[in-house]
Amino acid sequence: MMWLIVGLGNPGEEYASTRHNAGFMVVDALQKHGAGQTSFENRFHGFCSKALLAKQDVLLLKPQTFMNRSGVSVQAAAAFYKISPEQIIVIHDELDLPLGQLRVKIGGGAGGHNGLKDIIRCLGNNFIRIRIGIGKPVIKGTEADYVLSRYRKEELALLDEQIQSAIKASEAILNKGAEAAQMEFNRAK
Repeated sequence: MMWLIVGLGNPGEEYASTRHNAGFMVVDALQKHGAGQTSFENRFHGFCSKALLAKQDVLLLKPQTFMNRSGVSVQAAAAFYKISPEQIIVIHDELDLPLGQLRVKIGGGAGGHNGLKDIIRCLGNNFIRIRIGIGKPVIKGTEADYVLSRYRKEELALLDEQIQSAIKASEAILNKGAEAAQMEFNRAK
């Protein structure tokens, strides 16, 4: 049985280290950590790589369709490998969590996240999420600019910790299940 782990982001160098690409950053780290069996290939409207993570076969995917069409890429990969939504982990940025925190979530709505909206449109909402906190902008109404802004130098250590926590959360989901991972990673800090 194969799992699909999707990191959400936008393609292109101009978005490479923005807050909205936190999912891409985690998937890149997972590929290095999980003994990537293949380098990233251009398939399923995205970049994908097979890896072994927590003794499980996983397909790592970074959709290249831009955020608001992420579902097209996820659906194509899931259909090809016959992966059910319950075996899909989507890693994405989350405005409603402070920088440095993450949460594991099963199902639910999109919460205004266009990448999640499109995946829900294509597959339903019965997939697992790892929500990477990016915090909120100081000025209300500037969320679009904020998510496309780069991390400040003083935030990079927290980002690195989050990426390591997201790797551990992914492994916990694969080893123990999503509910056990929620219990472990959703405790208040």
